[in-house]
Amino acid sequence: MLRDASAGQAVNGNGHSRLAENTGEPERIMIELSSAQVDRVVRGAADGGNISVLLSGLKDVREVLASEPAQLEDSRLSRSLLAGLLMLASFPTDGSYLGNAEIARMLDMNPSTTHRYVSTLVAVGLLERDPATRRYRLV
Repeated sequence: MLRDASAGQAVNGNGHSRLAENTGEPERIMIELSSAQVDRVVRGAADGGNISVLLSGLKDVREVLASEPAQLEDSRLSRSLLAGLLMLASFPTDGSYLGNAEIARMLDMNPSTTHRYVSTLVAVGLLERDPATRRYRLV
């Protein structure tokens, strides 16, 4: 189902608006997936590789790097994008902060490169910076 942004209505494949019965509101459809189903979708999207594990909140990034380092060296993949994704995956999901030097050590990156990546992730709204401590966390 598509949403017609100008009219604020849900539109089906043949262009006709679908409204919920007797309410005049667009019909809403929700799909619930189990954790296992979500994991299958993510793994399928990543062709069954370990990159999906990194993006699903892996706590120890180094464990995956040690088990599948060749996957990160695949010439078909962008190293800089992978580095940014690894950086995002390294942040704790509990909202705690990490400093630039901490991130650089954790990912074995140059601190100046780490700062550029972190600054980019802040600029696009994926990380936030605490001005008092100069540390970062996931948004």
